Amino acid sequence: MSSQPAGAPAQDPDGILADERAEVEILDSELLVRGHVWDVRRDRFRFGGGELVRDYIDHTGAVGVLALDDADNVLVIRQYRHPIGQRDWEIPAGLMDAPGEPGLAAARRELAEEADLAAAEWHLLSDLFLSPGGTSEAMRIFLARGLTPIAHDFERTEEEAELVPRWVPLDELVDAVLAGRVKNAVTANAALAAAASRSRGWATLRDPSTPWSARESSRGERSR
Repeated sequence: MSSQPAGAPAQDPDGILADERAEVEILDSELLVRGHVWDVRRDRFRFGGGELVRDYIDHTGAVGVLALDDADNVLVIRQYRHPIGQRDWEIPAGLMDAPGEPGLAAARRELAEEADLAAAEWHLLSDLFLSPGGTSEAMRIFLARGLTPIAHDFERTEEEAELVPRWVPLDELVDAVLAGRVKNAVTANAALAAAASRSRGWATLRDPSTPWSARESSRGERSR
C-alpha cells in the first residue's frame, strides 16, 4: 500500500500502469436513500489537507458473462432498461446480491437464469469500475466457453420476462460497439476485451477465482 497522502501525484509515473488503493479518513457516512436495489450514501472525508463531501450510489457489485460458442459467436440479450428508456443489447449479467457469493458462482447463476446455459470452461476477462465518480459498483466479466443448454426452475419476471436472445459473431458485436449501435458499457467492454484477448491467443485470460479486491475493498462494500 502506498504511504503517500490521498490526492498526491503518483511518485513513479513510469512504473506499471495500475489503479492504486487510496486510504482516506471517513469523518461521517450517512445513508440518504434506502433503495429497492441499491442505496445512496453521503460521505464526509479528509482529503488534500481539507474536507470533502460526496454522494454516491452504494452498490453491491455485479458480474457479467461473455458466452462464446465454438464458432466465435457471442450470446447477447435484449432487455428493457427504464433509466435510459431503451431496450439495449447486453451480455448476461446480474447483481452480487447473495451474501458471501463468489463472483464465479454468481456468473454461473446468471448464465443459467438468463440464458439457460452452463459452461465447462471459465476465465476472468476483465474487471471494471463502471462509474467511479458516482457509484461504488465494481463489476467482473467472465468468459464462458464449452456451452451446453440446461433446464432450471428459475422464473423470469418483470423486465426479464421479455428477454430476447441472439447469437452474433464476436466481430459483428465489436463492429456494432464501434459504430455506436450497441452502447451498453459492460457489453462494449466485454466485446472489445474478448477481441483483444483473442488477437493475443487468449494469453490475457486470468484465473476465474482470482481474488476480487476491487469489490471487497470498495467504499460501498465496506459501508455495509
